[in-house]
Amino acid sequence: MECVEPDYKVPSRKTVTARMESEYEKMATELKWKMQRAENIAITSDGWTALTTESYLTITCHFVAEGKMVSAVLQTRAMEERHTAENLAEHLKAATQEWGLLGKVIACVHDNATNIVVANHRLLEWESVPCFAHTLQLAINDGFKATAISRLIGTCARLVGHFHHSTVATVALRKKQEQQELPRHKLIQPCNTRWNSVNDMLERLHEQRWAVTAVLSDRTVTKLGDAKTLELTDDNWKIIENLLPVLNSLKTFAMQFPGDKVWYYESDIKTVIPVPMPATSSARHFCVLPEIWEKYSTRKT
Repeated sequence: MECVEPDYKVPSRKTVTARMESEYEKMATELKWKMQRAENIAITSDGWTALTTESYLTITCHFVAEGKMVSAVLQTRAMEERHTAENLAEHLKAATQEWGLLGKVIACVHDNATNIVVANHRLLEWESVPCFAHTLQLAINDGFKATAISRLIGTCARLVGHFHHSTVATVALRKKQEQQELPRHKLIQPCNTRWNSVNDMLERLHEQRWAVTAVLSDRTVTKLGDAKTLELTDDNWKIIENLLPVLNSLKTFAMQFPGDKVWYYESDIKTVIPVPMPATSSARHFCVLPEIWEKYSTRKT
């Protein structure tokens, strides 16, 4: 800063901390005032682990104020004890007390872990609402466990990994793309925690099928032994062709529910119900309890 703006005096750590704490208190007071005026409030909870292996619990709130949806992060606190139902319930209850939400919380959105479900439904007696995105992830993961699909995903991941770790193969792929006038796209490695990354991997492989096949068939680039291990069979490609329309439909559907929005209108509840299920062996993940459906289907907008 001395070079950029010599006259600027950089505030000390103590000053910055004081200003941040002052701003926090101001915003927290304003948020509490808004929440006090709200009749009902829904919260979300999520336990996560930092790269430093420290465990945290984040709680957010959602309510309607003056006809508009309001969402805010209430707190992120370290959770050093075991994530039992009792401990989770204690943290959630303490948060509602701290923010003056006792008697106002009507529902809590969370993942499908048994402990958080028990904490909400049995101990706190709140409406327990499983996270739609996490439920969808579980359902599709069940589909991925089918033997043929599981083997296919593993084979495709190894193939993509080969290109990611071989500069020679990557350069050759680029040349084949140019020769075949294909988009110069890189192959995509899947992520275990994101089902749509498997969809992206398969879609990209399908797009680059002939360029990839050409590289594996080129003995100046790929050894015969490696090619036999990495090549996808005609049956593999057929499964990919049949699987992609299903995964793309689910991906399109999931995009209608972005993570930064909370869906509370009757029409949105109805949208969740007719999700197609051909890719999964576990339809139970998509079911909505009759009493919940009755509650929302009779609600006036």
